[in-house]
Amino acid sequence: MKPARLTALVLAIGAAFPAAAQSNEDLLKELRALRDRVTELEKKLAAQPAAAPAPQAGQWGMTPEQAQELARIGTKAEALQDNFEAQGFKGLKISGQIDPAWIYNRRADNASFVLLNGEDARYTYDNSYFGMAVLDFLKETEGGTIWHLTLAPERGTGALTNGGSIVHEASVSIPLGDLQNRLWVGQIPDWTGYELTLPDGNKLVTHNLLFDFMAPTAYTGAVYEMSSGKWVAKVGLANVNTPRQGSSHKSPALIYRVDYSKGEFSGFGFTGLHGKTANYAAQDLGQEDAYSAVNLLEADAYFTRGDLSLFGQISYGQQKKAAIYHEDGVLRDARWWGLSTTAAYKITPRLEGVVRADYVYNRKNGGGLFGYSSDDGANGIGRGLTLDADGNAIVAGDPSKGSNRYALTVGGNYLYDENTIFKLEYRYDGASQAVFEDVKDGGYRKNNHLLGASVVVKF
Repeated sequence: MKPARLTALVLAIGAAFPAAAQSNEDLLKELRALRDRVTELEKKLAAQPAAAPAPQAGQWGMTPEQAQELARIGTKAEALQDNFEAQGFKGLKISGQIDPAWIYNRRADNASFVLLNGEDARYTYDNSYFGMAVLDFLKETEGGTIWHLTLAPERGTGALTNGGSIVHEASVSIPLGDLQNRLWVGQIPDWTGYELTLPDGNKLVTHNLLFDFMAPTAYTGAVYEMSSGKWVAKVGLANVNTPRQGSSHKSPALIYRVDYSKGEFSGFGFTGLHGKTANYAAQDLGQEDAYSAVNLLEADAYFTRGDLSLFGQISYGQQKKAAIYHEDGVLRDARWWGLSTTAAYKITPRLEGVVRADYVYNRKNGGGLFGYSSDDGANGIGRGLTLDADGNAIVAGDPSKGSNRYALTVGGNYLYDENTIFKLEYRYDGASQAVFEDVKDGGYRKNNHLLGASVVVKF
């Protein structure tokens, strides 16, 4: 019975699962075909050439000799950098400029090249901050301290205020907690108005009347400077136009400037000075080392967009007992105000045309401007003069009325290359009275003519 039952069972299973058996057979066939395919691929792979070994770390595909040379270069570079820092050159910028000029002055009967002419520091509108040679050192430490030394022989601020010194600026700006708050100390050129002192920052050869005759030359003192967004404010105490006050003078002047940059194209600023400075009218009367109270206020603005540039300035000043006119030894106050505007337009990307107009009201008490307390035939300051029968200069009209001054300048500049600018100008100066000395005959005229040219080369 048992063999018969086993046979029946096998037959029953075979009848129940015919498809499964068939599937297993197909699977075996597929596995054999896959094995053959893998074998074929292995043979093809073995027949290909062996790949190059990966370069060792740090070689980046170089030969050992090249790797050694690279290491030597790196060592030398680090040594040079260490030596550069040890010598104090890190953060140091050296720049300079020179601007040989040529000036023709009709009333002075003069046409001459101008360069480094000291002339006992005589400052006139046809002999101011041009014809200079300037060397500038600027160093910033890692802590943010800025050290600034500018040398300008014969023509810098030191030549006018410090016995012919070649130092134009010597200052240090020290951060107070952060870079937005600073202590600025030393000899600092005046910051009044829209025109700069050095030639490369100005569009014309000469300066406007407000720059020449209504502003200080330099300060020696301490200034607190604060920056906040678009605002920059400076306020300090300083000697004005002298590195050291004389005996019995113990009070420095209050000075300040505030600037606001409205945006990329425009901004404005204003300055002030209040204190005692040298009174030349009193010194002319024999009062040695005389000082008197001065108040100066000024506002300026600019707009530059595309090819057009516009600049404007208004200034007011007064000095107690410093006017040109005095009678019986009684000194009077000097008071003045002035306007200046400049418009420039780029005719081409390199060529720019420039027009400047200036006006100074200076009639009160015979006239008198900041640092000018006597009749000045070279600059056209003071009262109208004429010659008497003996050829001596005398006041032609009311001695208590000074002359108002104006000037119109037209010219341009040409950017020859990145470092070279050519400038050319014609300037007409006029006055309400005959105040310009004509050296040909010794007489006085109401106007003067000037031609100026210069080339500014900087690095």
